[in-house]
Amino acid sequence: MKASEIPLAELPTAVRVPQHVVYRDFAAETVVLNLNTGIYHGLNPTAGRMLKVLDELGDIGAAASQLSNEYRRPRAQIGADLDTLCRELLARGLIEASPSGP
Repeated sequence: MKASEIPLAELPTAVRVPQHVVYRDFAAETVVLNLNTGIYHGLNPTAGRMLKVLDELGDIGAAASQLSNEYRRPRAQIGADLDTLCRELLARGLIEASPSGP
């Protein structure tokens, strides 16, 4: 399924990086490896930071707020960029929906 085919209503609000995915930050990019497929993915520094914040916070809305403050950009703009990134990461199995709430 292409990332653009994931309906908006199906985009989770809580996500996590699954155990079969590892990533490491480098100066020019973040390298993400899906251990199940053996495929490496490269993220630019901004997308790499977004992934790290998503991994730390686990909530797309909270991540958008934090990144908006860090980058001093409107939350709506960061939210749209984060939405696009999450769709791509979900489609590649690099993040997954996480149970939210108790």
